[in-house]
Amino acid sequence: MPNPKFSREEALAFHLEPTPGKFEVTATVPMTTQRDLSLAYSPGVAVPCEEIARNHELAYDYTNKGNLVAVISNGTAVLGLGNLGALGSKPVMEGKAVLFKRFADVNSIDIELDTEDPEDFIKAVRLMGPTFGGINLEDIKAPECFIIEQTLKEQMDIPVFHDDQHGTAVICAAGLINALHLSGKKIEDCRIVLNGAGAAGIACIELLKSMGARHENCIACDTKGVIYQGRQDGMNQWKSAHAVSTELRTLEEAMKDADVFLGVSVKGAVTQDMVKSMAPDPVIFAMANPDPEITPEDAHEVRPDAIVATGRSDYPNQVNNVLGFPYLFRGALDVHARAINDEMKIACAHALARLAREDVPDEVAIAYGRKLSFGRDYIIPTPFDPRLIHTIPPAVARACMDTGAARRPIVDMDAYELALKSRLDPTASIMRSINARARNAQARMIFAEGDDPRVLRAAVQYTRTGFGHAVVVGRDEDVKQKLEAAGLGDAFDEIEITNAAKTEHLEEYKSFLYGKLQRRGFDQQDIHRLAARDRHVFSALMLAHGHGDGLVTGATRKSAHVLDRINHVFDADAEHGAVGVTTLLHKGRIVMITDTLVHEWPDEEDLANIAERAADVARGLGIEPRVAFVSFSTFGYPRSERAEKMHRAPMVLEARGVDFEFEGEMTVDVALNKAAQDYYPFQRLTGPANILVVPARHSASISTKLMQEMAGATVIGPILAGIDKSIQICSSTSTASDILNMAVLAACKVG
Repeated sequence: MPNPKFSREEALAFHLEPTPGKFEVTATVPMTTQRDLSLAYSPGVAVPCEEIARNHELAYDYTNKGNLVAVISNGTAVLGLGNLGALGSKPVMEGKAVLFKRFADVNSIDIELDTEDPEDFIKAVRLMGPTFGGINLEDIKAPECFIIEQTLKEQMDIPVFHDDQHGTAVICAAGLINALHLSGKKIEDCRIVLNGAGAAGIACIELLKSMGARHENCIACDTKGVIYQGRQDGMNQWKSAHAVSTELRTLEEAMKDADVFLGVSVKGAVTQDMVKSMAPDPVIFAMANPDPEITPEDAHEVRPDAIVATGRSDYPNQVNNVLGFPYLFRGALDVHARAINDEMKIACAHALARLAREDVPDEVAIAYGRKLSFGRDYIIPTPFDPRLIHTIPPAVARACMDTGAARRPIVDMDAYELALKSRLDPTASIMRSINARARNAQARMIFAEGDDPRVLRAAVQYTRTGFGHAVVVGRDEDVKQKLEAAGLGDAFDEIEITNAAKTEHLEEYKSFLYGKLQRRGFDQQDIHRLAARDRHVFSALMLAHGHGDGLVTGATRKSAHVLDRINHVFDADAEHGAVGVTTLLHKGRIVMITDTLVHEWPDEEDLANIAERAADVARGLGIEPRVAFVSFSTFGYPRSERAEKMHRAPMVLEARGVDFEFEGEMTVDVALNKAAQDYYPFQRLTGPANILVVPARHSASISTKLMQEMAGATVIGPILAGIDKSIQICSSTSTASDILNMAVLAACKVG
């Protein structure tokens, strides 16, 4: 499967649009009336201020301190890019902040300190302590990072965690626990070789020693060779702590009969001969980025019994820090921890290791396109496993409480785990799953409107993300010119360009179309104009003849016009059961609204059909459908002839014996609010509805556009369902990302 790639222009556009940067701050309280302002600021704010001044612990109750982490750097060791300076590191720190939010619902803000003086850095961070519940240090070069972290841990009463050190160490330890489990070895008996005695390497070896590895069995190497007792060259106090009494002087010598290799060094540092010389069932963690010390292919060529992990997402067993730091901080924050200690890190490692040994949920297997089960190619959980959020933080919190580092212990751990499950954003896992399915499908996708820069950018992204092959309907020179204007000139050869003048199938297409339309008032000239000059018709004809696996169109014309053109080729109308389903993603909730495209004024039978089609779409997205037929009336009150069909539609579904939840008629608040549903104990929905079937297309359109404009909901669709080919129609206001999402849905054949 090809690796996703992107151009510099795409990376810059991602950070520029729709607004510069990667996150914003939003208020969690109403700020609309004078009373709101009086409570939020003066004079009402004086009350919590006085309470906190009397008891500092109350800051966790009355401010955001308890769920706020600072990501702090001076940019001296950025991502393998070196010393970019404080400002040059800001995009990375913003990225780290949004990872905290995405994976563990931890609010985070980036702070870049413009100093390379450790004392200045320490003082600045220490003085900011009252603001935050935790400090995540990032991308600070060694050995300064050791001094900074140790001093801050001593001076501050909140967790201070340098992720480049301990994040890597925790995930490495988790993988090693399982690798040794598979090979039947004990950590105290293993000979461990470390190559790369920087921040991450020293943290790895220190944590493994805390877990039972023996000092004399651990050989650390750097660019000058083995770190042995008595060595003077290139030493410091942190390296000296891991010097051993040995005659070994080179990495090659150290690797002989070693059980474990840990690499946080450089590409190619390990040779096949070194791997050959290792003990039976060797464990090789080649974690250099972007390229490992030795590739898994090269290692397995000479040692099929090796268990190999890397830092790469395109190989099994990825050592990815995102498995650790969000959940470590989540657990630490939730008990108001004073520190993140070794016991908490070890608890995190063991929890990760246990999770990898458990049966993997179907949604994870679907997302990764293969069945995952504990073994040599799966010793570390995947970063998108939904169980991480409610598995790792409780283990960390327990360790924190057991070691006395918790200010506010959790009394009901079961309730805590349930609360953690509710923090998971379902929209992210669903989009990830359909992206993975699209990559597996490798669909040949037809993009009908090759004269539009947005469509061209989406087509290029489709190919470069590894979804499959993009076929753009347009003229070569026009496409080339627009790609160059968008900074994507190098992508011209990555996509296929076709049109009526280039295809060898035009006569075949015209013959097919004439057969469809000859009794609908179209003559041969009409057919030629449609097939040769209308890109929507031409693209649909390509799809009908199997010259593509899916079609995306609609970015340049109104959806009604596009649907009319598609109907010349396919039966995409209400009479034949076509339905438009629009998906709204907002604040972690997913709601589908139907019919937003096809049915103008459906009757109860049509409404029942629409509900069934929408349920199919929901299941295609990995959502168990709960359908509500919505109106201004709830179960007959107020009575109205307009609401009658919404009352009868559930009866039609009941007679059909469908296998999903449905209810109605009801108002939208009853449909979406569990508390409102509880007023009607007889109703059949077990939770808030995720599919709203509305009375008519105009109400569907108003609802979706209102949510998009007023609430900022992400809109996907309308998804065209109920026809025998995969066609998706974009909105004329779609961005390149929106068009790409529709292509992904088409590739997955959703609908």
